This record gives sequence, C-alpha cells and structure tokens, in this order.
Amino acid sequence: MSIPLYDLAIPAFQRGFTVLTKLLDKAEAFAEERKIKPEVLVNARLAPDMLSLAGQIQRMSDTAKGAAARLTGSDAPSFPDDETTLADLRVRIANTVSYLATVPESAFEGAAERTVVLKTRGGETSYTGKDYLLTFALPNFYFHLTTAYAILRHNGVPVGKLDYLGRT
Repeated sequence: MSIPLYDLAIPAFQRGFTVLTKLLDKAEAFAEERKIKPEVLVNARLAPDMLSLAGQIQRMSDTAKGAAARLTGSDAPSFPDDETTLADLRVRIANTVSYLATVPESAFEGAAERTVVLKTRGGETSYTGKDYLLTFALPNFYFHLTTAYAILRHNGVPVGKLDYLGRT
C-alpha cells in the first residue's frame, strides 16, 4: 500500500511550521527576558557562510510552497525575502501555512509519477514526484528547520529536543 504524497507532504510541512512557531515563541520570550533585541536572533547564523535565522525560515517557506506547487502542477505564491523581525517571520509562516491549506488533496492525484524538474545553480535535475518529495523537498525542509532550531539554541534560547520534535 502506498501513502498518498499529500499525506506525506502537507501535514509534515504544517507540523514543521507549528514547531517553528513555538520555537519563535521561546526566542521572543528569551529576548525579552534577557533584554536582547529580537533582531539579533533574526540575523544570527551558525557560520559566516550560512543563512541567518530569517534565511532559514524563508527557505523552509519556499521549499514547502515549491513542493506543493511542483507536485500539483500549479503555481506557488511568491513572497519577497524581506523579513527583518520576528513578527515579519511569523507573517511569512502564517502566509505559507495559509497557502498550504488551499492546496486540495485531489490536486495530488498522480503526483508520485509526475515529472518534477528542479532548476538550481548547478543545472536541472529531473525527479519523479515521489523521489522529489522524499529525497529533496522533505530533507531540505527539515534541514532548514533543524538549522533554525540550532541557531536559536546556539544563541542561548532554552530549546531542547522535545521542542524540536513538537510536544503532543
């Protein structure tokens, strides 16, 4: 029995954004308690050549929107990467989650076999929809979620494994 790609994609993305929102809640409380400007966290990064927290969240958003669109043969909304505050990042997350909620399950019919062409700086790569979701989109989404978590943790925000996993 194969699991429909909708069930593998949309709930995973939605849950990831729920976890991320709770991580941002803790970051905001931490910044307030420590009298740190929240923008310090928004601009924090693990290494000079890595994206900031804002960049990680922007890539999570782009990955989720892009996956839903590519797998359904539709167009994703485009959001400018101009978030500079935690409030801006929350709006980005909310807009992404709202978009995901509009993608009907029926649009994923045939998605596992649909050809997905991913254009990157290095060229184009073709996948089946199933391979694209399982070997690129979900790993990429979780990479950026994990990195956002790590940035917050590295900067002293009191988050732990259960915060990342999402308490039920």
